[in-house]
Amino acid sequence: MKIHILLCTLITTVSLSLRAGTPAQEKAFTDKYKTAFEAKDTTTLESFLYTQGADPEILGFYKMMQSSDAGGKISKIELVDLTPEDAKKAATQMDSPTGGKVCLTLKPTKKLIIATETKDGSGSLSSKSQNFIAEKDGKFVIPVPGPCK
Repeated sequence: MKIHILLCTLITTVSLSLRAGTPAQEKAFTDKYKTAFEAKDTTTLESFLYTQGADPEILGFYKMMQSSDAGGKISKIELVDLTPEDAKKAATQMDSPTGGKVCLTLKPTKKLIIATETKDGSGSLSSKSQNFIAEKDGKFVIPVPGPCK
């Protein structure tokens, strides 16, 4: 009996580690995101969005947010594990702007934290943003909320 439990635990651990992105994949993701953001490449930025099952109005908002600050200088970008509070927040139903409840369409495993700096003739502006990140088919994506299932 103990061997059966040990075997199940081992298989579960190996399965979860195979699903998780490697440090190299995480670096490739953040490098690609940073390059697209600083180049104001909205097509590439929007390609990070996971849109299957997304609410169309929320998708429009996410697309706008992806491009609104684009072109600024990223001073820091990191992909971090979710805290228990983050995981709870990600699993919570949200109010939709059109009524009803929405949920993230994929379960996030990470959080992308971006600190930006924009300078112009009137001074500089620093901001920080965060997005939940999920993995789909071996690729990191930003899940866009859709109707809860």
